[in-house]
Amino acid sequence: MNTTTLTRADLALMLREGRKAELARSLRHAHPADVVAMAGDFTRQEMATLLSCLPEDRQAVLFGYFDHETQAGIARALSRKDMARIFDAMAHDERADLFAQLDEDQKQALLPGLAQAERDDLLKLASYEEGTVGAIMTSDYATLPADLTTVEALAHLRRAAPDSETIYHSYVMDEAGRLVGTASLRELLVAPDSALVSEVMRRAPPHLRAEDDRAVAVRMIEKYDLLAVPVINGGDRLVGIVTHDDAFDVARAVDDVSFARVGAVRDVGTSMMRASAGLLYRKRLPWLVILVFGNIFSGAGIAYFEEIIAAYIALVFFLPLLIDSGGNAGSQSATLMVRALATGDVRLRDWSRMLGREVVVAGALGLTMALAVSAIGVFRAGPEIAFVVALTMVLIVLVGSLIGMSMPFLLSRFGMDPATASAPLITSLADAIGVVIYFAMATWLLGLPAAG
Repeated sequence: MNTTTLTRADLALMLREGRKAELARSLRHAHPADVVAMAGDFTRQEMATLLSCLPEDRQAVLFGYFDHETQAGIARALSRKDMARIFDAMAHDERADLFAQLDEDQKQALLPGLAQAERDDLLKLASYEEGTVGAIMTSDYATLPADLTTVEALAHLRRAAPDSETIYHSYVMDEAGRLVGTASLRELLVAPDSALVSEVMRRAPPHLRAEDDRAVAVRMIEKYDLLAVPVINGGDRLVGIVTHDDAFDVARAVDDVSFARVGAVRDVGTSMMRASAGLLYRKRLPWLVILVFGNIFSGAGIAYFEEIIAAYIALVFFLPLLIDSGGNAGSQSATLMVRALATGDVRLRDWSRMLGREVVVAGALGLTMALAVSAIGVFRAGPEIAFVVALTMVLIVLVGSLIGMSMPFLLSRFGMDPATASAPLITSLADAIGVVIYFAMATWLLGLPAAG
């Protein structure tokens, strides 16, 4: 069968009919990512059977493309012998990630199948705290002695390639194992044959510490445009590297959590396809309940100004338009600031500078929106109401924007995730304040006393 026309139905049919040899031929040239996409909704047992149809060298490659939750499920479906074989062939960092997902019985079953050095390396990688650089680094890296010639270095890398995740950058260490430089494959290839690695390498390269937050790795790889960044311990000894693909996975995971929090949803912890209705209910409920009670303040504000509303019923027509504008402006500001803080583009000390600029931008936006709505106000309720609506629009957009911009800074100042300044939270605050501003301005400008 032509792999370019292979479909999920084809895979399912061959699995169901036990045509393993045909299945292996069909998948011979298929990319693992395409196979995983087609097998995404297979049962764990079907995925385990699919793996068993492939040659041993491809089983670990395909297995590594499944997400961690699926890997753990497949591991439970495979026999101990088959899983040990795949586990042994996996990249060191992927193996450590999977190890963390297994229960204690599975861990103890897999460890004896590893050589002592492999076992020690696995336990070391798995020991780093979740969320740190150490937890995402790999020990599959290539090293070079500083006194080799470039010809000798290339021969050395040729031998090391099968056991290294990348050889595009090699790491040069001194006798004590301390990192002293890096040498790229390109630099080694273009240098004279007699040149020494110490002459070609780049000294004092950018590096991380194993205890650093993993987000630091993402920013460093992005800043210096690196394929990988070395990781050292407290004694400046090289202990691993973080590759750009692992950094990309981290960035995607962080973005997923941030997007969820911006929408006032707790991290689901799995894909939306696999999330049950009960799980989604539990993750979405807390903030919605909190915001329901928060919106009571909006109702209380409306109740307080009953007299002005009764005297000028046309004011009610503009209420949704005004408070929604404040919430929308605040959500925009919050989204921009959460992203800027997350990427390091803006820091806590920049608040006053950002505040001044936000006043200018929000003021201009408010004036523009006030001009647009004033025409409707004149047509719908006359010049007096139009003036109240226009002035209120400027104030509400300004206040909503300043709340949205400042809330991420405030949360960061107290060590909280700025993404918690979610759009629903900002909207609820802006709604309550907008109601008070609107009817207070109407009471003042139209000359009626507020209800007591």
